[in-house]
Amino acid sequence: MRLDKVLLVFRKDFQEISRNKEVILPMLILPLVIGLFLPAIGMNPENVNIPGGQDAMVENMLAALPEAMQTQLMGYTPPEQVMLMMLVYLFAPFFLVIPLMSSSVIAADSFAGEKERNTLEALLATPITDSELLLGKILVSFIPGMGVTIFGFILYVLTVNVLTVETFGQYILPTVPWLVLIFVLSPAISLLGIGTTVIVSSRVKGFREAQQLSALLVIPVIGLLFGQGSGYLMLGSNAMIILALFILAIDVVIFRFGLRLFQRENILSKSK
Repeated sequence: MRLDKVLLVFRKDFQEISRNKEVILPMLILPLVIGLFLPAIGMNPENVNIPGGQDAMVENMLAALPEAMQTQLMGYTPPEQVMLMMLVYLFAPFFLVIPLMSSSVIAADSFAGEKERNTLEALLATPITDSELLLGKILVSFIPGMGVTIFGFILYVLTVNVLTVETFGQYILPTVPWLVLIFVLSPAISLLGIGTTVIVSSRVKGFREAQQLSALLVIPVIGLLFGQGSGYLMLGSNAMIILALFILAIDVVIFRFGLRLFQRENILSKSK
């Protein structure tokens, strides 16, 4: 595998997506909404209708936290506990949605978009290996997707700290679990979504069809969100690292499966 050929595919695709508003706008809007809108909700938890009530949520989440964190939270008033629960714990899984959705939008455009632009035949005729082509497609989805994730994370941290420093007398973010979530678990989940979506994109006829199928990948992340919100699933740093390693192993399997499945003649025939 030659890196210069991988980068050639990357540069060519990056130029394409940078001119495609249908791809760029969702990638920019999502981190802005999460980075600015969620802190506003967390600062006004009384406006949020939580099944079972906020007291039940706090009780369940406190029971799932390590003892040291439970002791730390006990020093705050109930409204402050709810704010910390929402801003530091409950909203964290939303930052797994950003890399998954952002990267998948680009990945859906990888082959399916080439078909719609009638550039796929010329691309498949270039003298590069299948692995170089697939890796280039994966990188052009992964790098921008993680870029907007980190941007959204920085925006969220700054917004939360500015809004809460007077209440708590300190900056409450970032914590170690947040850093693990953003820089360890998010990349693994992003690669999982990309690998799956690139394979789907290579088999369907259009961008929208590939995008709709890739949206199903968000469902497991929503499950994590509900689990964390109910207090029955609390991902600490160690659990997230183990989960990331497990997902990375799946990523390798998917990439190898994609290489075996990848047949240029079949892709061309499906595009017609």
